[in-house]
Amino acid sequence: MARTFYRRLRAARRRSDLTDLTRVHVLREQGVVREAWTEPLTAPLARGSLADIPFDNARQVPKHIALRQRTDQGWLPVTAFEFAQQVAATAKGLIHAGLQPGGRVALMARTRYEWAVLDFAIWAAGGQTVPMYPTSSSVQLEWILEDSGASLVVVEDAANLAIIKQATMVLDRILPTWVIEEGGLQQLAELSLGVPDTVLSERRAMLTPETVATLVYTSGTTGRPKGCVLTHAALHSEAANIVSLLVPAFKAAAHQDPSTLLFLPLAHVFGRVIEIACLLGRMTLGLWPTIKPDEVRPELEVFKPTFLVSVPYFFERIHDIARATAEKMGRASSFDRADRIAVRYGEGQMRSLLGTGRGPGLGLRLAHRLYDLLVFRRVRAAMGGKVRYVISGSSRLDSQLSMFFFGCGVLVYEGYGLTETSAAATVNPPMDPHAGTVGVPLPGCGVRIEEDGEILLRGPMLFSGYWQNLAATAGAMKGDWFTTGDLGSLDDYGYLTITGRKKDILITSGGKNVSPSLLEDRLRSRPPVGQCVVVGDGRHYVVALITLEPEEMEHWLAVRRRPWDTPFEELARDPELLRQVQAAVDYANEAVSRAESIRAFRLIQGEFSEENGLLTPSLKVKRHAVAAAYAQEIEDLYVH
Repeated sequence: MARTFYRRLRAARRRSDLTDLTRVHVLREQGVVREAWTEPLTAPLARGSLADIPFDNARQVPKHIALRQRTDQGWLPVTAFEFAQQVAATAKGLIHAGLQPGGRVALMARTRYEWAVLDFAIWAAGGQTVPMYPTSSSVQLEWILEDSGASLVVVEDAANLAIIKQATMVLDRILPTWVIEEGGLQQLAELSLGVPDTVLSERRAMLTPETVATLVYTSGTTGRPKGCVLTHAALHSEAANIVSLLVPAFKAAAHQDPSTLLFLPLAHVFGRVIEIACLLGRMTLGLWPTIKPDEVRPELEVFKPTFLVSVPYFFERIHDIARATAEKMGRASSFDRADRIAVRYGEGQMRSLLGTGRGPGLGLRLAHRLYDLLVFRRVRAAMGGKVRYVISGSSRLDSQLSMFFFGCGVLVYEGYGLTETSAAATVNPPMDPHAGTVGVPLPGCGVRIEEDGEILLRGPMLFSGYWQNLAATAGAMKGDWFTTGDLGSLDDYGYLTITGRKKDILITSGGKNVSPSLLEDRLRSRPPVGQCVVVGDGRHYVVALITLEPEEMEHWLAVRRRPWDTPFEELARDPELLRQVQAAVDYANEAVSRAESIRAFRLIQGEFSEENGLLTPSLKVKRHAVAAAYAQEIEDLYVH
């Protein structure tokens, strides 16, 4: 089955209508590529808004399965016509409840079918969506509600309602609130009976491409979140160009109608754009509330998506779970050999695909065929069995892990973007992916590298500014370029490589600049490492704080017939475990010079999480918070 995919992929690459989709232009300054840009694949939104998508679909393809909704009976199909009806009823209910044109509705829920209904209903009613993470504290919610001026609130459950009440009590405001799990959408539908269809049509007709669609608050590793103002035109440009770039290639190489199960938080712009793109591109969409692999995998087996979109953590865990399963069966060494074969085979297939060298030799092909039966098909099965493409974003995916998945018959596309750029600003083109890079500018976008290595971005997907914060908006812009704060470089073909974050650069006492993200990304890709933070600013050398992945440790203990409640202090001294963690550190150090390498590490009990204030809702580590929480542990690493 994997062999068929590779053949179809090579055949698709020979088609000029697919390989010419992305035409990259580069600008050199003093022999160095400083800028890259691509031409748009779709025309800008000339009229209307995103609110029109469900109604256009209902009119043009009423029986198309737009979504699948998870119920007690399984994943039930929802046609384009049915979805538009529910959006209309919810929108009219919001109008009856007092939503004014340009009014804002705060939406606090995990990823689920009702989220999509509400998002499009808010737009259809002429409003603006203000997403809020269900894990947010009352202080964070208080700030977002006050800053955005939201007039209505929809939450998922009673727990969310309780924290909203706590936040609004401080604000001394009463906001009408509906609870999804207590029949909130049905209540809005009942209110809709008093609103004629003509009113809804008038509200939609008032919207233009430049109308504000949403305020997405940055999760923020420091300071208060800022509301990014995204228009219908910006989000449409992002979604439409993604659809035009990727969908033809997905269909050509996989011979399947694209569908996906989305489990990224919709409060984050990455998941949100995929939601919009699926409905715009008429790809069947399912929505699931958790990214935890053990909870997602059973649903993937039933839903059977053809592509997935997630963050590196998910793909790292799929790999680790596969190895843990093999170790339970006493076949850890066999899996490690399969891992190496998959990487080599993936690299050979990539050379063959890009025409840069010979493909896998006979011996490697035979070994791959054997391990496809024993290992690789199980990896594909863990993602539902039909997945042939995955899109990874938010942070860097280890290039060897990318090649492992390609060797298993799943091609990984990495992209890069921010909330301010409506998600992806760059993506690997479908017929010309370069592992280790985050691709070329998304059609219609541009990338510039400043003298100090900072990445600048521009294009129609760019935000309109920070809500009610002119100073922050002015500080983030350099003409029509957005200053990202990230560091990177462009190669001769316009492919972008991320090298670190400007503010995160460590400078050792010896004057060596160290980018911690490269080391951290490689560390996390090796079990049993869970999370990690590399420190060393102003120090003689670099060290790391490392947590242990709970599921990996549960498996590690079970295989060795050790009690599951073995004290952490005992584990932290275990020579075998320390050797395994040291192997992960050695792997990370392979990517850097001696001066940049991790010289010592400390195992940390527990996890970095949103609850303890060490992770943002988008799973980014709050470095300063970690450094403050473990100040003594860091000092101990420098005591000889």
